Amino acid sequence: MKYLVMVQGSQVDYEAMVGRGSAGSPAWSKADLKAMFDHMNAINTELNTRGEMLDGQGLAAPSTTRFVTVDGDGKPVVTDGPYAETKEVLAGYWLLECDSLDRVTEIAAQVARCPAPAGSPEYAVVIRPVDETGPTQD
Repeated sequence: MKYLVMVQGSQVDYEAMVGRGSAGSPAWSKADLKAMFDHMNAINTELNTRGEMLDGQGLAAPSTTRFVTVDGDGKPVVTDGPYAETKEVLAGYWLLECDSLDRVTEIAAQVARCPAPAGSPEYAVVIRPVDETGPTQD
């Protein structure tokens, strides 16, 4: 079964990781960043070794996001965002192929144990099964 494992964050978290902390999201040091990257790289290595990792990426800061809708004539309308006040956004993901929900839950728990500076926000790691067949009415 394929699963999407997602980590969340906010623009203020991205700012904190480059040393610009704020209330509720303290500034990260170079050692903090190294510990986080070492932790995530160890997970990636394990997943690759076990043949479970199909893809995985960290995403750029939310401030680089574009929202695209269409107007009444079907032309694109582009808005920047989300903004710093946005509570949570997708910060990164893994697309995994695992034998069971128990296994992917174990992986999500590893991700959730990622080191961060004291006082940093905690986010749930989200698991979504990939629906390879789409909805049916049967």
